Amino acid sequence: MIRSLIPFSAVSLALALAACSAGADQAEAPLPEGAWQLAADQSNVGFVSVKAGNVGEAHSFRKLSGTVEPDGTVGVAIDLASVDTGIDIRNQRMRDMLFEVANFPEARLTAKIDPNAVKALKPGERKAMTVPVTLDLHGTTNSIEAPLTVTRLAGDTVLVETAKPLIIDASAVGLEAGVGKLQEIAKLPAISTAVPVTASLVFKPKA
Repeated sequence: MIRSLIPFSAVSLALALAACSAGADQAEAPLPEGAWQLAADQSNVGFVSVKAGNVGEAHSFRKLSGTVEPDGTVGVAIDLASVDTGIDIRNQRMRDMLFEVANFPEARLTAKIDPNAVKALKPGERKAMTVPVTLDLHGTTNSIEAPLTVTRLAGDTVLVETAKPLIIDASAVGLEAGVGKLQEIAKLPAISTAVPVTASLVFKPKA
């Protein structure tokens, strides 16, 4: 019987390296063509309210949906009735008095990104970009320059985050009267109309 001149451990190491190399090549493959879907359970849109001069409170929305089309058109819808402040009565007041969800159930964000710049990302790579975002909220339409960070996670998952909070002026988006109602019913000396908003959105290829 002829014995191999290569030790078994060396063969195992070679196979392992080959497997790792194949896995790396696969992981670094370009992102797939086609549309993308928001992974709502892994995404978040939050905002901070400041009352009585220096009391800040963090809030978020529990229901989001969105897509990215092959040409880079992004659309995200926020269910305003899903606002979550951690206090039931405050949730109700924001739904009814601030957002007036009976008449304005959603906020919508639309934008356009460079699909080629995103497709070229390798796992773990990040890209900073500033994108004009259109916000449709409470019967108003406003354009915001949004600094974003786009990160390719493992496989075909992409994370889009605000690089810094977006400051939304409540008076510019039709919410100033609602802020006044909240201030009055809560008997507060003041509620700031400048609202920092953050977003962390995970997208995956559409099935």
